[in-house]
Amino acid sequence: MEKDTRKKPIEEHKTAAWANIDKTKPITNVTVPSESDVEFSREWVNENEK
Repeated sequence: MEKDTRKKPIEEHKTAAWANIDKTKPITNVTVPSESDVEFSREWVNENEK
């Protein structure tokens, strides 16, 4: 029986700010999340402060 050597991801990518891209900056190709995603992330951070 072989040992499973795959590593499990540390973070959850489906909720990352870059997962729902609203637009991309033209020169730098930097992604910009939508306003609602930014608001959701801000609320999540404020609620989960230690």
